[in-house]
Amino acid sequence: MNGNAQQNMERSLPAKRLSLLQSIFAERDMSTSQRNGDRTTTRTRRNTLHTMQSGFNRVLTLDPLTTVKDLVIVGDGPAAEEIFQYCQDQTVRGYRFRGVFTDEQIEGSLAPFRMGDVESAKVFALQNRIDIVYCALPGTQRDLITDLMDFCERNTIRFRVIPSRESFIPVVNTSDLEFMGSVPVSKLRKEPLDRPLNRALKRAFDIVFSLGVILFVFTWLFPILALLVKLSSRGPVFFKQMRLGKDNREFVCWKFRSMRMNVEADSKQATKNDPRITRVGGFLRKTNLDEMPQFLNVLMGHMSVVGPRPHPLKLNDQFRDIVDKYMVRHFIRPGITGWAQVNGFRGETDTPDKMEKRVQLDIWYLENWSFLMDLKIVLRTASSMFGRQENAY
Repeated sequence: MNGNAQQNMERSLPAKRLSLLQSIFAERDMSTSQRNGDRTTTRTRRNTLHTMQSGFNRVLTLDPLTTVKDLVIVGDGPAAEEIFQYCQDQTVRGYRFRGVFTDEQIEGSLAPFRMGDVESAKVFALQNRIDIVYCALPGTQRDLITDLMDFCERNTIRFRVIPSRESFIPVVNTSDLEFMGSVPVSKLRKEPLDRPLNRALKRAFDIVFSLGVILFVFTWLFPILALLVKLSSRGPVFFKQMRLGKDNREFVCWKFRSMRMNVEADSKQATKNDPRITRVGGFLRKTNLDEMPQFLNVLMGHMSVVGPRPHPLKLNDQFRDIVDKYMVRHFIRPGITGWAQVNGFRGETDTPDKMEKRVQLDIWYLENWSFLMDLKIVLRTASSMFGRQENAY
């Protein structure tokens, strides 16, 4: 590693971490014949352990045991071939290789899997619900990499970068690198909920908390609120609306109906002194009691107790191309309450500036999640239920 790239790396990483990263690059440059012997034994051992951890985690999160992450590689080279071999040899790890995209014809083991040029990777990713794009393009192709990265962020596709000596994208701390075989892969952001233990802890809390609310609160409060809603105006007790969940999967979100029946329910946000809101509905919205049926969504795995609030589909379509990184908030399960809500950004978001602030807080939560933070948000939400909230209408 030399030149400007080395100077930048030295400034951004402590000496020990720099040394470790240099050794990683050296290992990546070793010939395939030198690595095969050590890699076979290591893969066999890690295979059994990962199978046990993966199955346990998916049971806790109510994910199907057969779920795998579809990935494509953009670019080529030794690192791209190593990732391909890793997916082929270790499909039990939950990764499925779907193809490679390069602007030039390639040779070697990846040649039969070339699906097209770099631009066609975008169409393929959308049509085939690709989960991860691994970028093996050289850092000199900055414009291509930046464009591909922005595309992935807009479409809730995780973007991974194979670090190179000339890479212009900052490398995360070496302890946060993701390894595909022996290839170090850098993420755009730190996501604590990428770790199976953290996801299991959050999901276990969701299950216990939602069950507690359903058993000890729903049993007596639900009939009362249902009767009040029914008496307030004509229409059903519940308001059901399609929302976008984790990884852009749609689900039916449940609420107590707080408005009179109207044709704008799916296209227009509630506003201050909104004539559509009933008197009972106004009380339910200010106290967050209209959201209580969403504990059923939490129990079913559509939502979490804490997370970014799910928006109506039309609101997503309105802001996804206006607000930077808007769709990043869908990398995790949406929540009944969230970091943005307890920091003053609940209710109507009638301008791009307001939505941008909410998205920034949602992404901050995604990057800084902790179990204690979830508890703090739940307590702050509970304490504000009967207090004065300026945006609660």
